[in-house]
Amino acid sequence: MHDIGLAAVKNAQGEVGFRVLVGGGLGRTPIIGTEICDFVPWQHAITYLESIVRVYNEYGRRDNIYKARIKILVKAIGIDEFRRRVEADWQFTKDGPCTITVEELNRVAAFFTAPDYEQLPESDAAVAAQLSESRAFSNWVQRNVKPHKVPGYAAVVLSLKKTGIAPGDATAAQMDAAAELAERFSFGELRVTHMQNLVLADVKESDLIALWQAARELGMATPNIGLLTDIICCPGGDFCSLANARSIPLAKAIAERFDNIDFQHDIGEIELNMSGCMNACGHHHVGNIGILGVDKDGEEWYQVSIGGAQGNDSSLGRVIGPSFTFAQTPEVIARLLQVYVRERFADERFIDTVRRIGHGPFKEYVYAAPVIDAEGLTGEEYALLAAPYDTPLYSQGV
Repeated sequence: MHDIGLAAVKNAQGEVGFRVLVGGGLGRTPIIGTEICDFVPWQHAITYLESIVRVYNEYGRRDNIYKARIKILVKAIGIDEFRRRVEADWQFTKDGPCTITVEELNRVAAFFTAPDYEQLPESDAAVAAQLSESRAFSNWVQRNVKPHKVPGYAAVVLSLKKTGIAPGDATAAQMDAAAELAERFSFGELRVTHMQNLVLADVKESDLIALWQAARELGMATPNIGLLTDIICCPGGDFCSLANARSIPLAKAIAERFDNIDFQHDIGEIELNMSGCMNACGHHHVGNIGILGVDKDGEEWYQVSIGGAQGNDSSLGRVIGPSFTFAQTPEVIARLLQVYVRERFADERFIDTVRRIGHGPFKEYVYAAPVIDAEGLTGEEYALLAAPYDTPLYSQGV
């Protein structure tokens, strides 16, 4: 999804290099990047990238700010012609001064030393006991704790997606406390993800219980990483002058609608991304469910798309149909999930079901009956709205 993307790879001889993609991007013209070269040796990474930029500088659009992107040039002349121009330019600089030497690589690599890991057992008895005794801890480990390449360690995601809080938001006090957790549990290192969460990358498994307890007190232990309420959300109309609609209040409404961790775990992995305008700061194009705020005669409406995905199996979502009001949107999400639960195979993710059966069944069910404005309804009333249309509830006029 980037102007230039690099993926570290090894060729048949075991040599390290990079697969290079160009011309990706979101925003007004969402495009998935195209491979321009399957293997550039690491020594030539900088010179190859310079050639890409030089070709763009020479032939890219300068007359239109909305088209001044590599993706527009690639689309206009085609990837084969873009590759030809890059390769022709690269012949002049491939072995030039910006070629990376082993000495320079080692000099830079010296700044990135590994932490002082201890030799630890692969599992911890106290953690194993806690997993069997505490469902809350087990849920947290299942969703927020990730494998580590060093035995006895784990990576831990601190969730900034607690219901009632703006996705990705943290107070100054929480950030100070997170820094203290990093000092105490993760060699002083704290990472921020594009998913709007925090990561402690090097946590001893024997420290997981203590870390979980501390994170719970801070409101950073919601076991929802990769689940429905782990929403990516831009600031929207509350804070951004470019936005067409609010994002944060809608994310809050959706999180509250589905604030049942057992339900979320049953639904399984699903990415919901939301943007307040076409600039796509919330990456809605690549959400399994994407929500885009649009302006209709001065009022905020929301387009819903499904089928987007990020990662090595990326895809762009497709809008299911006409847009919805703020109050209707949580019910639309509920209807999409109903189709998924009805149609899915065992252990099949939402994105896999969409790809298998297509958009049709989802669109048909969402628009089968008017989506009722659900603003201000109680949880019981929401449950009535979520019932399938062939139940007696609807025949009784509910």
